[in-house]
Amino acid sequence: MNAPLSDEFLENPNWAQLIRTRLSETSQLVQEQEAGDHTLNPELGPYAKWEGPPRDAAVLIGIMERSAGPTVVLTQRTGHLNSHAGQVAFPGGKIDPTDKGPVEAALREADEEIGLDTRRVELLGSLAPYLTGSGYRVVPVVGTILETTSFRPNPDEVDDVFEVPLNFLMNPANHQKQSREWQGKRRYFYAMPFGERYIWGVTAGIIRSFYETVYR
Repeated sequence: MNAPLSDEFLENPNWAQLIRTRLSETSQLVQEQEAGDHTLNPELGPYAKWEGPPRDAAVLIGIMERSAGPTVVLTQRTGHLNSHAGQVAFPGGKIDPTDKGPVEAALREADEEIGLDTRRVELLGSLAPYLTGSGYRVVPVVGTILETTSFRPNPDEVDDVFEVPLNFLMNPANHQKQSREWQGKRRYFYAMPFGERYIWGVTAGIIRSFYETVYR
């Protein structure tokens, strides 16, 4: 197992290389394990609200270098969508048959949702697949985004694009364990409220997986 990174990790000017190295070091482990909603709810199983084979998807954890430190790019989904309306999410979606894998899918979706030119993304690696209760097997793809990049939210899918400091998301003190009742049972999940933004559910779970893989 890798030794924990120091508290100065996020202040290191070579933070992107440190992330790349850690993801490379854990690549074999990533192939052998899966994170997911069931981590906090083992009795419900990985696909609590889905019957049948999992559906493959991918998201982009895009990190930007800012003067005050690196930030993670997130979206606020529009309120009229059929699923996860109004929630905070990473750019991403289903892997199409024409995609050559999760990386291509994550980059394509980021282009479609927030107008991110794929040429402005430098890939660092991927996390273990994240299994959702709604039946998705999501591969989080990690990459840096050039600081000069501007975003064009697709109004059909995205209300807003915003950034959250990486050091906030990687601080376990901000990883709240909350719960709601579902089908007569208490279901637990991570939440990371940030100002007016309520980051929770799958998005928060993926952030927690990123923390446990790279930072802890």
